[in-house]
Amino acid sequence: MKTDRVCELECNIDDMTAEEISFAAERIMAAGAKDVTVTPVIMKKGRPAMMITVMCADEDEEKERFARLLFRYTSTIGIREVISERFVLDREILSAETPYGTVRYKHVSGFGTDRIKAEYDDLAGIASSKDCSIAEARSLVMPYILEDLKHGADR
Repeated sequence: MKTDRVCELECNIDDMTAEEISFAAERIMAAGAKDVTVTPVIMKKGRPAMMITVMCADEDEEKERFARLLFRYTSTIGIREVISERFVLDREILSAETPYGTVRYKHVSGFGTDRIKAEYDDLAGIASSKDCSIAEARSLVMPYILEDLKHGADR
């Protein structure tokens, strides 16, 4: 069984625009957060707000670094820290050569699960160049990804 510990830093924001919150989330994600989510919440007196949650490693340096970023990019005056254990799948990022270009994909396994998923950015590029949907692009490349995964297992 594979688990790890993560820290979730949370703050509620009721005085920033959607664009400002989006920019903050993008900057924090670009700084290396494991994940950033923005959730609509209702605060005291029925005020609508957004809760920003930043997932990072449970290490003092990382927690402080992301707390600094939350204070820099948002109007929050307080941040909650939640430490969690999480179950994680083993993952590897691979790439397959296709007639549409190189396509990266994730192979994840563990806990009785084994699955693959093509990377969105690569699918979006193919969909744009072929003027088709993401689902159609996925259908075009999946046979090549499955073949690549099969050959990888043979090596």
